[in-house]
Amino acid sequence: MPLIDWFTVIAQVINFLILVWLLKRFLYKPILNAVDAREKKVADELKNADAKEAEAQKEKDEFKQKNEEFDQQRNALFNKAKEDAKAERQRLFEQVRKEASDLRAKQQEALRNEEQNLSQEIGRRTQQEVFNIARKVLTDLAGTSLEERTVDVFVQRLHSLKDDEKKQLASALSASSGQVLIRTAFDLPQAQRDSVKKTIKETLGIEIQPRFETAPDLVSGIELTTDGQKVAWSIADYLSSLQKSIDDLIKEKTASKARA
Repeated sequence: MPLIDWFTVIAQVINFLILVWLLKRFLYKPILNAVDAREKKVADELKNADAKEAEAQKEKDEFKQKNEEFDQQRNALFNKAKEDAKAERQRLFEQVRKEASDLRAKQQEALRNEEQNLSQEIGRRTQQEVFNIARKVLTDLAGTSLEERTVDVFVQRLHSLKDDEKKQLASALSASSGQVLIRTAFDLPQAQRDSVKKTIKETLGIEIQPRFETAPDLVSGIELTTDGQKVAWSIADYLSSLQKSIDDLIKEKTASKARA
């Protein structure tokens, strides 16, 4: 009888192979698949975790950047507000200074107008008073009117003109494109008008037919004008120095008032 039962051995080998196949088919393979699935799941979770961490880091970086941008914008707005406040303060300061300057200019202009009006009023009243005094004095002392004496003085002035002045006036009268005008502070009688025309003819050698006008602002005066040439006499000529002295006095007092 043989020692080895080959049938039994072959049967056991077959059984073993069948067992291995069954284990692999129904035990190892599901376990391996489960392990693979588990590893894949873990790998996916780790990948998702990394993605979430990267996303979180990205969001953190974006938040940090936005925070920095917000700080920059806040600083920029703060600086702009400071600059705007400074500019507004400067504008208000300039506006107040300009208003003060305008007010001061208006006050000075008012003072100048007041000074000018006062000076004109003083000059007008002074001329009137001098005119009235001169009229009264001439009437009382010489028995002649101021109007007559004014014409006499004007006639004497025509006679006293220098030769070159006479030639220049005669040339202007001859070449005059307009009418010769004689203005007086009063209405001249015909006799005095004839006297003036006669004196012009004798002095200048020219016979003219001037136009006579009354101008009260001459203050007892008489003037002859034609094409820019003028010969005149009036009490106002003698009042110039007096008027200047009065103006200087008013300006000095006005300046003292303005400083005060």
